[in-house]
Amino acid sequence: MIARVEATPAPESRSWWGWGTIGKALPDAECAALGALVPGAATEPLPVPDLRALELPKVRVRPPAPLAPLLSDSPPDRAGHTYGKAYRDIVRALHGDLTPAPDQVAFPRTEQDIADILDWAAGAGVAVVPYGAGSSVAGGVEYRGDRHRGVVSLDLSRLDRVLEIDHVSRAARIQAGALGPHLEAQLRPHGLTLRHFPQSFEFSTLGGWLATRAGGHYATLHTHIDDLVESLRVVTPVGVSESLRVPGSGAGPSPDRLFLGSEGTLGVISEAWLRLQDRPCYKASASVLFDSFPAAIDAVRAIAQSGLNPANCRLLDPGEAALAGVAQGGESVLVLGVESAYAPVGERLAELVTLARDHGGTPSVSSSSPAAAGGDAEAGAGTDTAADAWRSAFLRMPYLRDGLARMSVISETFETACTWDRAGELYEAVRGRLGAVARRLTGAEAIVNCRFTHLYPDGPAPYFTVIAPGRRGAEVEMWDEIKNESMEILGDLGATVTHHHAVGRDHRPGYDRQRPEPFALALRATKQALDPAGILNPGVLIDTGADA
Repeated sequence: MIARVEATPAPESRSWWGWGTIGKALPDAECAALGALVPGAATEPLPVPDLRALELPKVRVRPPAPLAPLLSDSPPDRAGHTYGKAYRDIVRALHGDLTPAPDQVAFPRTEQDIADILDWAAGAGVAVVPYGAGSSVAGGVEYRGDRHRGVVSLDLSRLDRVLEIDHVSRAARIQAGALGPHLEAQLRPHGLTLRHFPQSFEFSTLGGWLATRAGGHYATLHTHIDDLVESLRVVTPVGVSESLRVPGSGAGPSPDRLFLGSEGTLGVISEAWLRLQDRPCYKASASVLFDSFPAAIDAVRAIAQSGLNPANCRLLDPGEAALAGVAQGGESVLVLGVESAYAPVGERLAELVTLARDHGGTPSVSSSSPAAAGGDAEAGAGTDTAADAWRSAFLRMPYLRDGLARMSVISETFETACTWDRAGELYEAVRGRLGAVARRLTGAEAIVNCRFTHLYPDGPAPYFTVIAPGRRGAEVEMWDEIKNESMEILGDLGATVTHHHAVGRDHRPGYDRQRPEPFALALRATKQALDPAGILNPGVLIDTGADA
């Protein structure tokens, strides 16, 4: 039986310039204290600009009267939709630069509204940038260029409902604009969960996850949103594409795969059928310390190839462990978590800990307990001190990044994936080469840390953090050099330019080198067929027409 579900979202006091909510941003004193930990950082934080005092570009286009109620050109709406949340976005906002602001922000309430907006934009030569919740850290929601008469940011936040739940098949039809917490709140009364928890969970949408092939909290097995998709419904400038809802199909190339990861360049994902899970009733967690990072890598490889499939398996190198406050003696830390909706998981956790111990690890405290009634956004909830400390630091990190940006400290994060035979070499190359670039740029030693976020039998997904003092006013240029070098390193060592942050505009140079040329030809042809006017998120993934 299929049940229909309705819910009303709660308002959020979102920051227009930085991550998350206004109330959680670091105050000036805390920013200064954080900057004092980075030699060479500024001594006073950049002030947060008063939006009322900033000058936005003149509005160049107006919608036709029938669409006018759906669009806004108010300064708060335009400013809040100018950038994503990459470091370079935060710094430009702090310096009051809103040059790329969209002319209009559209808030469609129905799928037909989306189609009507695309039809107007195509005829008027107006670019349309699909916008979920703006948490892109790869330049995915910022228009860069001058080919179009104007720019519309297409905000899908009004399309945020769980429309149907099929309890028999354990699946749900969900609109693309649903934020993570709102989506889960609608599923909770039914004892179900999507169980997809990226770090941006609170400030990202289902459509954004699908369009960027986002990675979730599962460190093994179901690592990406792709694994949870039954079918997609997508509005394109030439019509609506809806794939057949089946558990699997061998009927030619997958239409869902065409739009998963398309980043708003081929169409606007309006809704999807997603595979759900019963909510977990049992969780267990543990942390394991290693004196040797290479030994820790061997341990997580053994775990990834064991078939035990832990929900959480995060390996922190010594720098990352110290930054998160989970180890201060130079140890690497492995955070393990398992969960189940059906049976206790203590024995499975014990097997994982034994594997880690066999590779030189020293187990810390572990816990096994029924899951809290409301669930949590990271596997492995319990009383393990290191696991809890890491989880808190993980969720707080974007706000700390913003605090560092206010102190003109460069903070870059990027993630990748490679095969196990290259993991050690990649780790050393990134730390060595990026450290050298940072020293050249800043004259100071940089912090270059790493954690493994997701694991596969054939390789890990390393996630790097680079922190270095910047020169006030030159932060973006310095960040760009570090970003460019990171793309070069990944390309040189045969690693992907992104595992789960998407390509956007910031990763385009690396993606252009990684993408096979025959596929590039097919992608250009697909773009031309589905978006003949070239209005959808220009500059992302592929260049067409005058851009090529």
